[in-house]
Amino acid sequence: MERLNRQPVAEATGQAAELFAGIKRAVGMVPNAYAAIGSNSPAALQIVLATGDALGKGALSRKEVEAIKLAISGVADCDYCLAAHSLAGKKVGIAADDVAALREGRDSADAHLNAIATFARTVFSSRGTVPAAVVDAVKAAGYSDQQITETLLAIADITFTNLFNRVNDTVVDFPKI
Repeated sequence: MERLNRQPVAEATGQAAELFAGIKRAVGMVPNAYAAIGSNSPAALQIVLATGDALGKGALSRKEVEAIKLAISGVADCDYCLAAHSLAGKKVGIAADDVAALREGRDSADAHLNAIATFARTVFSSRGTVPAAVVDAVKAAGYSDQQITETLLAIADITFTNLFNRVNDTVVDFPKI
């Protein structure tokens, strides 16, 4: 049972209604996490959506962003985000075995995705205090300073939704893993 307020999407007004309409146009539904976030803080939902849009226009590929979100959701053990990003990862072309490996903290068949996922897990687990060797390793794997910066943004983005869904106990509306 969800712990925070969530009004039915059809009853939303103002900024929440506008955001929900945009999400529904884009993906055909308003996922429970977005409905709950928007019901409680349209401003927070607007920032989550804007962050996702910015990441989609940045230097990281969609596969890399999903690898980061799978890695962090695995460490955070967020069942909602693990389900949502497992589906999203498959939709952007990450093989099912690799999706499982990334969310479980194992190496996938893609060394490049492993490098960014390992970097993200290390940053998250260390609260950002990483040795220079960790940064050197992700750079040696071919990642630029811009991509490293955007990785930090992706970590911040998924950390918010992980925390929200864990606090709220958001009902998973994606295929469970």
